Amino acid sequence: MTTVFGVDIGGSGIKGAPVDLERGTLAQERHKVLTPHPASPQAVVEAVCEVVRHFDHRGPVGLTFPGVVVGGRTRTAANVDKDWIGLDAEGLFREALDLPATLVNDADAAGIAEVAYGAGRGHGGTVLMLTFGTGIGSALFVDGSLVPNTELGHLELRGKDAERRASSAAKERHELSWAEWAERVDEYLDLVEMLFSPQLVIVGGGVSRKHEKFLPLLRRRQADVVPAELRNDAGIVGAAMAAVKAG
Repeated sequence: MTTVFGVDIGGSGIKGAPVDLERGTLAQERHKVLTPHPASPQAVVEAVCEVVRHFDHRGPVGLTFPGVVVGGRTRTAANVDKDWIGLDAEGLFREALDLPATLVNDADAAGIAEVAYGAGRGHGGTVLMLTFGTGIGSALFVDGSLVPNTELGHLELRGKDAERRASSAAKERHELSWAEWAERVDEYLDLVEMLFSPQLVIVGGGVSRKHEKFLPLLRRRQADVVPAELRNDAGIVGAAMAAVKAG
């Protein structure tokens, strides 16, 4: 089988690795570079090329994007440069890499991986993946099928985007303790639970590495709230899965 490569483009870092899709794991240790600021299309494309070339990879590449992606076009850009809006980003990456490239929403990619290989495996009903990082990403599944580009981090909470209050970046920005941040996460979970009534909520993103610091502080609720099993590698694995699905 051709090795499939996954790249996860985040607000703070761009990381990638070849992926073993039989196991749902990275085939080699991932390589990471800092997301350029400003995160203009050209600067991000150059950073992605650096990550892919680090492995001398020559097969298909799947890439995540922190915003809405429809038909390879990036429609929103909350945590990257506004020049991404309306861009044929998939075509841009394909041309720069000179390789087959597939672009998907970052949280959708993480969710796809968790449902296939991780905490969501074998779960029916409504499953919600939430990634807490620079923003809050979301991936909504109904009986295993993805509802793409939900962007639930932009739900309104106390008059502003929820991710402004409850992302892990907000925790750092406001110098919140784990207990203080858990209160904000609880308030956000109340909102999404009211709207979607999920049976399972999977908490991912970089902060999932420290899930024991805050998940036990959350209130009990109807939904089971569990940490992502693939941790912060979920986006890379899901990106590779999307590349294979695209053929």
